[in-house]
Amino acid sequence: QVQVAESGGGLVQAGGSLRLSCTASGRAFRTYGLGWFRQAPGTEREFVGHIKGSGSIYIPDSVSDRFSISRDNAKNTVYLQMNFLKPEDTAVYYCAAVIKRGVGTFPSDFEYWGQGTQVTVSS
Repeated sequence: QVQVAESGGGLVQAGGSLRLSCTASGRAFRTYGLGWFRQAPGTEREFVGHIKGSGSIYIPDSVSDRFSISRDNAKNTVYLQMNFLKPEDTAVYYCAAVIKRGVGTFPSDFEYWGQGTQVTVSS
């Protein structure tokens, strides 16, 4: 069982930045595919980006000009850097890990999930 935990959420003004962190347990962390999703009230969980064990990154066009993903395998941690935040970025942000198959862009592509961290962007 892989334990996943996000941190770094909070309240920020529009135009500001936040960096979310996510740790995942396990000695094979460097092989994990890791993804970020977000979910606002009343909406479906939305894919924000992923990073493969190889380091290859995919971020959808909707946020690629403002968000970036990186990982530190020595710390079992993946990061989501969010810049120029907008009120519509307000959501609970989730980190997820996949081990037994390749990463994807749907929640069902991932095996292990954190509890989420709230990000609120004020106007």
